[in-house]
Amino acid sequence: MKFSSTSVLCLTLSFFLIGAQAKVPVDEQFRVVNEGGYTDYSPIEYNPDVRGFQPFNDNFRLCFYNTTPNAYTLALRIGNRAQESTLRWVWEANRGSPVKENATLTFGEDGNLVLAEADGRMVWQTNTANKGAVGIKILENGNMVIYDKNGKFIWQSFDSPTDTLLVGQSLKLSGRNKLVSRRSPSVNTNGPYSLVMEAKKLVLYYTTNKTPKPIAYYNYEFFSKITQLQSITFKAVEDIFDSTWGLHMEGVDSGSKFNVSTFLSIPKHNATLSFIRLESDGNVRVWSYSTAATATAWDVTYTAFTNDDTDGNDECRIPEHCLNFGLCKKGQCNACPSDKGLLGWDETCKTPSLASCDPKTFHYFKIEGADSFMTKYNGGSSATEKACGDKCTRDCKCLGFFYNRKSSRCWLGYELKTLTRTGDSSLVAYVKAPNANKK
Repeated sequence: MKFSSTSVLCLTLSFFLIGAQAKVPVDEQFRVVNEGGYTDYSPIEYNPDVRGFQPFNDNFRLCFYNTTPNAYTLALRIGNRAQESTLRWVWEANRGSPVKENATLTFGEDGNLVLAEADGRMVWQTNTANKGAVGIKILENGNMVIYDKNGKFIWQSFDSPTDTLLVGQSLKLSGRNKLVSRRSPSVNTNGPYSLVMEAKKLVLYYTTNKTPKPIAYYNYEFFSKITQLQSITFKAVEDIFDSTWGLHMEGVDSGSKFNVSTFLSIPKHNATLSFIRLESDGNVRVWSYSTAATATAWDVTYTAFTNDDTDGNDECRIPEHCLNFGLCKKGQCNACPSDKGLLGWDETCKTPSLASCDPKTFHYFKIEGADSFMTKYNGGSSATEKACGDKCTRDCKCLGFFYNRKSSRCWLGYELKTLTRTGDSSLVAYVKAPNANKK
C-alpha cells in the first residue's frame, strides 16, 4: 500500500493534534453520586433537602437540592453556613428536568460536565468535551467556569442565567436575553414572569396560554435614547469619595459611545455579593449579602413593586398578586368582584365561568374606578366604550374589557387576574358573567 506525501502529512498532523489535545488532570476530575445524607443544615431558601459537593469556595457551592421528593436540581447556592444566615440559590442547570436519587455529576478527562440519571440518561451537559479543558472552579463572584491551560473560559455559568443575575452577569443580544421566574417556591419549573432585554428597553412580561402574546407589566427607564442594546449587566460600583456602593443595570448601546444605566439601590455595605432576581411572585428584588454579618447577613436593597410607590407601581400591578381574580388596593386584595357586587376576597375568588360564547347566554357587570395591570405599558386601541364592549362580545376568549373614558382607549382582557382599585371614575372594567347568575 502506498501513501502520498499529502496523506502522510495529514495523518501525522492528526496524530499530533490528538496527542496535543489538553486533558483534564486526574486530580481535577470528579464523579459525584446524588446519594447519602444531606450536608447543608443552615436555613436554606425554599426549605429543600440539600447535598453539597465540589466545586466550592468561601461563599458559593454546587449542590443538589429538592423541594419535592426524588426530584433534584443541580444549582449554585450563595452564603456561608458559619454565619447562620439563609443560603440562597443563584444559578440552576436543569430547571424543569429534575434528576432522581443516584443521579451522577461527572467531570471527566474530556472536560465535559455531565448530569445524568442513574441509568446513564443524560439530562444536562456543558458541551465542552475535547475542547481543551483542564479544570473547573467557582470564581469569587459566583461564576462557575471550565477553563483551558491558558485560563481562558471554555464555558461559564454566567452565560446561562435562570431567574438571577449576580454582580457582573449580563443579559445579551447574542446569548441569553431574559430571566424567567420559577413557578413557586416549591415548584421548580418556569413560571409566568420574564424580564426581557429588548432592542431598546428592559421589560417585565406576564405570559399565559390564554393571551395572544406576553403582556408587559413594567418597563425600566434608562432616560437616554437607545439605538440597539447589545447587553445589560448588573453592576456594583463603589463611590471613591464616600466608600458607598451603588447597584444599577448598565446597558451597552451600539448607537452610542456611552453606556446607559438605570439606578437600583445603595446597599449599607460592600455590594459585590449581591444579586438581582425575578421572583416567583412576579416582583424583582435585589439581595445584598454581607460576609461580616451573622443572622442578618441579607438585605433586600431594591424592590420593583412597593406599596408606598408614588407612581402607581405597587404590588397590585403584579398580574397574579390576587391569584386567579381579585380587586386590589395598596397591595391588599380586598374584594372579589361579582355580578352581585364586591364580595370579600379569599383564595377561591375566580373569574366567572361561561358555558357558551353565545351573547344571549352572558352579560357584563361593571366595576367603576378599576384598572388592569396591562393598561400602563400596553397602548390598547382607540374605540368608543360601546365598540370596545362589542369587540369583546364577539371574541369568545375575551373575559372582559377595560376602558379609559378620558383617552378613549380600549383593552380586551383574555386574563383578568388582579384589578387595581384606583378611585378614578374615568377608568372602568367590565366582566362577562353567565346569565344564570344575574338577579
